[in-house]
Amino acid sequence: MDEGTDRTDASGSTAAGGSGRERGVRAFLRDGPPVGPTRPGFWRSPARGPWTTSVLGAVLLVGITVVTVTGLLSYAAYNPDLSPVNDKTPGKGLLGFYLFPWPTDPHWLYRLTQGLHVTLGIVLVPVLLAKLWSVIPLFFAWPPVRSAAHALERLSLLCLVGGALFVFATGVLNVQLEYVFPGSFYVLHFYGSWVFLGGFAVHLATKVPIMVRTLREGRWNAPPPGSGEGPGGESSDGSGLVSANPAPPTISRAGVLGVVGLGSLTLFAVTAGQSIGGPLRATALLAPRGRLSGDGPNDFPVNTTAARARVGEGDVGDGWRLTVRGPTAQTALTRAELLALSQHRAALPIACVEGWSTEDQEWSGVRLADLADLVGATGPVGVFVESVQRTGSFTRVALRANQVGDPRSLLALRVNGADLSLDHGYPARVIVPAAPGVHNTKWVGRLTFGEA
Repeated sequence: MDEGTDRTDASGSTAAGGSGRERGVRAFLRDGPPVGPTRPGFWRSPARGPWTTSVLGAVLLVGITVVTVTGLLSYAAYNPDLSPVNDKTPGKGLLGFYLFPWPTDPHWLYRLTQGLHVTLGIVLVPVLLAKLWSVIPLFFAWPPVRSAAHALERLSLLCLVGGALFVFATGVLNVQLEYVFPGSFYVLHFYGSWVFLGGFAVHLATKVPIMVRTLREGRWNAPPPGSGEGPGGESSDGSGLVSANPAPPTISRAGVLGVVGLGSLTLFAVTAGQSIGGPLRATALLAPRGRLSGDGPNDFPVNTTAARARVGEGDVGDGWRLTVRGPTAQTALTRAELLALSQHRAALPIACVEGWSTEDQEWSGVRLADLADLVGATGPVGVFVESVQRTGSFTRVALRANQVGDPRSLLALRVNGADLSLDHGYPARVIVPAAPGVHNTKWVGRLTFGEA
């Protein structure tokens, strides 16, 4: 009898009893469609196997761990538990259990962690896709659900695979500034990451022992399996990854890893320069911020231009005033009056969530702590910063007391010996060591000390 079919007599019944349709349904439920990806013989690449999958899994285990830790650090750097204006993920509840006050030392901390997060995330894309290719036969295993325990495993797999594709896709799109999301990138990426991590944790608990055992056996150069099949036509090794009827090999298993490694190395070469800077910035072909912007001393990358933020001459011209509020006093200062105050310098980079960053720029201006003293905000005190820009996600931001108190935290008026350009925040911007770029607010209009 052919698989998935039944032979019937003239009356429409079979010798074993029951209609042909009923037996056909039972055969379908047992064996699946007669053709297609659910059939064991459909997947014939001899390069698949437990060793290939284990090596790719080991690389992802290390890489995703680093990406996860740096991503969580990036979230902490936004100080979402400090003020509602900083928190783009309302209702995070217990998911923010680990949040801590973000430090200002070392001053390049956010540049390092976010650059590593974005660069490594992009480098891992070929590894992730290769890992999915290596286990794709398991996605179509028949029957789809064999027991309650198997159903839970499949659910965790959905969280793992769906979450990974979603998180990586949204991350790459954000780096390219393609905001095609049905909502805020921060919210979607945050919650998607936790869904992925839930599936990842279950996957680790069940698969790491198998991975370790396979790697210890070291069967990277094992010959392609023969055509012997186990019960039901599955591969005889029991993993479901080795083809029961392999096609003639066109590439070895080591060769597959070589191609994946070359793809990752290529992505590193065209991405890392946006974080490393210097001469390598010209190699950051995938980074829309790899191009320099501005002239002379202001010739370094810009994230949001004045035109995009809808900042015009009426906002920052001669009529501009900086309002400074404190517990006991309030004042409004012109740019000339700010320049007349004690000026200080700080060599600090700008680093953004998209992964790009600048080298240290020489900023000069008034210390935030001095402005706090000016309005009677003595001692450790935070500040609420407001920009005159009309659009954007971070027109307002709250900074912690440790950030205000750092002597390198400035209301910057000049950079590299020249006045700020309009795109870099003229007439005044905040610059804070180790802070995300969006917290270094441009076109500042008001500082309120004691409200952060």
